[in-house]
Amino acid sequence: MKIGFIGAGNMGSAIIGGIIEKIKDAKIIVSDKNEAARNAICQKFGAVGFDNNFDVAKASDILFLAVKPNVLDAVISEIKDFVSADTLIISIVAGKSIEYIENAFGKDIKLIRVMPNTPALVGEGMSALCKNKNVSDEDLESALEIFNSLGRAEVVTENIMDA
Repeated sequence: MKIGFIGAGNMGSAIIGGIIEKIKDAKIIVSDKNEAARNAICQKFGAVGFDNNFDVAKASDILFLAVKPNVLDAVISEIKDFVSADTLIISIVAGKSIEYIENAFGKDIKLIRVMPNTPALVGEGMSALCKNKNVSDEDLESALEIFNSLGRAEVVTENIMDA
């Protein structure tokens, strides 16, 4: 399974660390505009790095959007034509709703919105997940496996995500 990350900051790095430790068949690919951050992730976790987002989007079975909210629109514009209908998109972008992200892609996507917390950095996190109508039970189980590797995870309704 190829798991791609657009964004290699603290939370993206924590998630990659949990995946590497607990999900043995995962192959991590990553892009980040900050070359030093991208190279550090590749060196630390054995990930494959790309200097652009669309190659990560094309190659990923699961694609994490792990960027700051102010760059999300630009990232989606860059990748939306390269994301397969089968790709599970997981957004950890704070404050951006499922509807917002779906509208930005402008097509049907499989999307899970996640609100992790900083204790995930040390494997003691609590993550809340909500999904759109296109996400299968199998997709949701894959996401729960990932976030349970960082602590605990629970499925919630989106209306309480920002609580």
